[in-house]
Amino acid sequence: MIPDEQVARIRHLFHAEHWKIGTIAAELLLHPDTVRRALETDRFRSQPPLRAQLTDPYLDFLRQTLQQYPRLRATRLFQMIQPRGYTGSVSQLRRVVADLRPPRREAFLRLRVFPGEQAQADWAYFGEVRLGRARRRLSGFVLTLSYSRALWLESFFDQSLENFLLGHVHAFHD
Repeated sequence: MIPDEQVARIRHLFHAEHWKIGTIAAELLLHPDTVRRALETDRFRSQPPLRAQLTDPYLDFLRQTLQQYPRLRATRLFQMIQPRGYTGSVSQLRRVVADLRPPRREAFLRLRVFPGEQAQADWAYFGEVRLGRARRRLSGFVLTLSYSRALWLESFFDQSLENFLLGHVHAFHD
């Protein structure tokens, strides 16, 4: 809870001086949410009045159908509810279906690791470089820590096991 004098100062800076919320927060060393609460800007926002939509009588049918067939397209649903008496447009139905459609699950497994538990290492090929008259392949050893996504990159002229292990030693040493 902040003192009333500071609330008055925040309101003065916002309404009279026209400062932005982030600027006020930085100046007074406060979190932006604290400044928003002091301004009580959310109190004055009113929700638009809810009015009946043409799709309201069909919401239960749409929910059940999407629960059973989540990938069914809105145009097909439009064809299904037209004989039931729906007189609205397909674009209106698309907006409603987008809100009703169950959320998709991620198609991959998200790794959750503790700090220092896991790292991933690999080689990257950067083409050839010219050293005097010789042309050498340039490879990069890349090691990424899974928790922090910290990255180590070191260049080598070949992808041998010795350089792979040396890359690990250098990455963990620094």
